[in-house]
Amino acid sequence: MNTTTSLQPVNILSPGANLEAYVHSVNSIPLLTLEQERDLGERLYYHEDLEAARQLVMSHLRFVVHIARSYSGYGLAQSDLIQEGNVGLMKAVKRFNPEKGVRLVSFAVHWIRAEIHEFVLRNWRIVKVATTKAQRKLFFNLRSQKKRLSWLNNDEVNGIAESLGVEAREVREMESRLTGADMSFDPAVDESDDDHTFYAPATYLEDDRYDPARQLEMSDATDNANNALYDALESLDERSRDIVQQRWLAEEKATLHQLADQYGVSAERIRQLEKNAMNKIKAAIAA
Repeated sequence: MNTTTSLQPVNILSPGANLEAYVHSVNSIPLLTLEQERDLGERLYYHEDLEAARQLVMSHLRFVVHIARSYSGYGLAQSDLIQEGNVGLMKAVKRFNPEKGVRLVSFAVHWIRAEIHEFVLRNWRIVKVATTKAQRKLFFNLRSQKKRLSWLNNDEVNGIAESLGVEAREVREMESRLTGADMSFDPAVDESDDDHTFYAPATYLEDDRYDPARQLEMSDATDNANNALYDALESLDERSRDIVQQRWLAEEKATLHQLADQYGVSAERIRQLEKNAMNKIKAAIAA
């Protein structure tokens, strides 16, 4: 059977700047009949016929455009969405098995959407809003179910959580991510926009770990804590101090039974002595 159709050049795979011309071109490519698709699929599957692969891809480009249009609300270029969808289509064609009895368009939908989803998640925000499989599912489903701009009420949150099989708190957290916006860490100073500059992250995310005053304060606090611990240990009797040191301060910590054998008492007695010593140390440090 002759399945060769009059197809456009290969460079049509790239939408380019003239999106309208691209859409017109792919819509002009004739659809394949069931017999033509099966014959091309067998040529590719059994003989790795690249011309058959090209015809399968070209004849399904219009479906990628249709799917990509459903993601127009994410603020991303339509041509980029189509290009990513085309990548998914080519992956689907490569894996298409005509013996399964499924039309290519039904099989390819998953691959097309998967590539578009990945592109949206990479580019929708500077910081990725969804990383796990569950979060990705929630992200796209919540976007489609959230019909208005205001915050969801409790009934809506519970309804979405139940339909998606997630916790209500996860819906709230994803809604917060969806309504957020990217912000420059240290925006340029604009005298006409003092409020924006005041709430810039640089004003409240300051890293003071290396501030000299804070380092001195932390050093003094550490010295005071060490001195208090030393004085508290010195206030203990010799046996209690030795038990604490072997149980808490030695590199190889002794067990209760080892100390019980050392002092000729029961392990329970060692535990009581340790507990009393620790209570005295805590009281001395807190004083």
